[in-house]
Amino acid sequence: MVKVYGIKNCDSVKKALAFFKKHDINYELIDFKEHGVTLAKVQEWLQHTDIKTLLNSRSTTYRTLKLKELELDEQQKMEYLVKEPLLIKRPVIEFDGNVLVGFNEAIYTRSFL
Repeated sequence: MVKVYGIKNCDSVKKALAFFKKHDINYELIDFKEHGVTLAKVQEWLQHTDIKTLLNSRSTTYRTLKLKELELDEQQKMEYLVKEPLLIKRPVIEFDGNVLVGFNEAIYTRSFL
C-alpha cells in the first residue's frame, strides 16, 4: 500500500490523492497535523532524497520562522522538520521501498502505472 504523508487541505496532496483514486491505487493518508512526524521517519526519507528537496523553503512557515537567516546545518533542519512538519514539502509518498516528494503527474505515471 502507498503511504501519503501530508495535510488534507494541501493542493499537492489533493492532486496526489486524486491520481491514486483515478487509477484505483490503494493508499493511506498520514496527516502531519494529526500524527506529526518523527526524526527517525525524516532520516528514513533522507536515505532516498536530500534535505533541500524535503524542506520546503518556499513555505509560509519557513518565512515566518525566518529559517534562512538562521543558517541551519542539516541536523538542525531535520529537527525543525520534526517540530514543524508543515515545513516538509508535500506530499511525501512511500511505496515499495521508495520515496517521492511533491506531486508530479509524469513521475507518478512512471512510478505507479
